[in-house]
Amino acid sequence: MTRGYSLEKDLRLLINNPKYSDIEILYLQDFIMKGFKNTLEKKSTENYSPELLSKFAGKMPLTVDNILLNLLVEAVATIPLNTIEFGRLSIAGLQYLLSCTYEKEKPFATREYELFRYSAILVAKQVSNDAFKTFLKRLPTLDQLENSMIQVENEPIPDYQKIAKELEPLIEFIDFRRIKGSILVDIIEPLEIVPTKIILNVYRQNMNKRTCAFTVNGTKYPEVPSWNNLPSKLYPVASLCYPGQFRIQPHKKNI
Repeated sequence: MTRGYSLEKDLRLLINNPKYSDIEILYLQDFIMKGFKNTLEKKSTENYSPELLSKFAGKMPLTVDNILLNLLVEAVATIPLNTIEFGRLSIAGLQYLLSCTYEKEKPFATREYELFRYSAILVAKQVSNDAFKTFLKRLPTLDQLENSMIQVENEPIPDYQKIAKELEPLIEFIDFRRIKGSILVDIIEPLEIVPTKIILNVYRQNMNKRTCAFTVNGTKYPEVPSWNNLPSKLYPVASLCYPGQFRIQPHKKNI
């Protein structure tokens, strides 16, 4: 064998050569993954995890459980989406990220409105430059809305029906119940890109269910049906019970 010119070629020759068929490369995958994870966790001014997730997610189906993709999902989930420039994270990459974190107890740094905003603008950018510019105006950041820093103009949206169609795969991973009602009414509904059924379901939410959902230190927890099913990290819990009795539940350990 000719050796020393390429590590990749050397490995291919070693693995494919019948003379060395009894050789096992132990723990190679674990070694590579550990090194990759350490690289992602290092604080750096340049984080390429959105680009890497976009590259790999576009080549694998959402149903595939891949170690590399899972590491990239964990890395991107801790980055607020509004800090990622449009174009760095692809629609396929975003869809994979949302499918892996939706209704799961995983750290996710982006609030639900910002998630919708990023998804809609990203899709609009793919449809046309005019639509992209319009959505940047029609969808202010959450900070701008909360601080009344901007007046939203109902500028006509070009290709809004096409945008609504392209947005459908992402919509199913957005929990609109976590978005403030006034934002739904004043900002999202007038865009006409979210199915009416979804909006109406939020408006008609049955309050008798008395369900609740929590975000603790950036980790979103699924909806719980009763106080007995609260995430352990919320304990101790103080509650006011009928008829005016104050109750404190002690710390609950993870089971």
